[in-house]
Amino acid sequence: MRHAETLIRILTVLARLGAGIAFAVLMVAVLVQVVGRFTSSSPVWTEELTRFALLYMIAFGAGLSFRTGDLVNVDVVSEALPGGVPKFLRFFAAAATAGLALVLIMPAWKFVTIGRMQTAPALGIRMDYAHLTMFVLLAGLALFAVLRCIAMLAGAEDGTPQKTDEE
Repeated sequence: MRHAETLIRILTVLARLGAGIAFAVLMVAVLVQVVGRFTSSSPVWTEELTRFALLYMIAFGAGLSFRTGDLVNVDVVSEALPGGVPKFLRFFAAAATAGLALVLIMPAWKFVTIGRMQTAPALGIRMDYAHLTMFVLLAGLALFAVLRCIAMLAGAEDGTPQKTDEE
């Protein structure tokens, strides 16, 4: 289980790094846009770059949100049920999320390959870089959902959201 914890930690750091870089790019693009409006030379490409950065931030953040339990989670009814039913439902939800994400990964990859034939109008980059966000999002969700299922089966966690120090 020690290797699994190390793997989870590495994947979490990589996803956080990806989301952080996307957020930094987003901030720089918006800053350039704001400064450009004050100097009357607002670059056209900033709006497109902002959109791509948002897509990447969501793609990297979705798996992290699932991991921490910050992704939308309606558990009012399930957590009120007796015994081991809530834990079973949390496991079922994680397994269903993993299953759906895994089913959608191949169509997402096809979507990525279609993007090679297109370019973004303002930035001039191939759209497969933008379309890759769908693949990253699904891969992250599938990965973190499978890891939650494994951890629940191993008894390392019960599938409840991880509480941060602020909570």
